[in-house]
Amino acid sequence: MPKASLGEKSIHLFLFLEFIMPDVDVIRDILEQAEIAFPASAFIKSIHQQYLNRGGLSKKQLEGLYQIAQKVNTISTAKLSTLEAIILKKPTRFKSDKPEPAPLYKKDEGLNKMITAILEKYPHHKRVLFLKTKYDNNEVLTSAEITEIEKFFKMLK
Repeated sequence: MPKASLGEKSIHLFLFLEFIMPDVDVIRDILEQAEIAFPASAFIKSIHQQYLNRGGLSKKQLEGLYQIAQKVNTISTAKLSTLEAIILKKPTRFKSDKPEPAPLYKKDEGLNKMITAILEKYPHHKRVLFLKTKYDNNEVLTSAEITEIEKFFKMLK
């Protein structure tokens, strides 16, 4: 019989340890015991299936499991405290408030002062009256119209 190399020995040791000490999965154990205690619970069946498929649960689901697991007498307090530690370790997510909706169009008060100053001196100026109507109706003034108002305002001085 040939001697096993160092790599083969470590593989054999790993397989031996896996056989003797299987992984401890507290959440799976609690889910299975809770499912035995409450076989008609759709919540437990649902999160058990999700845990098996995805490998994890959210903090809210774990909190719900903890509330149910406290009612089961067969679950040890060590497993319950481990579940509680897992819950405390998970981050709590907060939703921030939605920002206030910004107005679509913000009126330029400096532009309003220029328009009123022009209309005080020339109250029947047709172009400025048209632009004032657009401004009062919250219509967007183009940059050419704004420069036109500024030009009329400079002529006043």
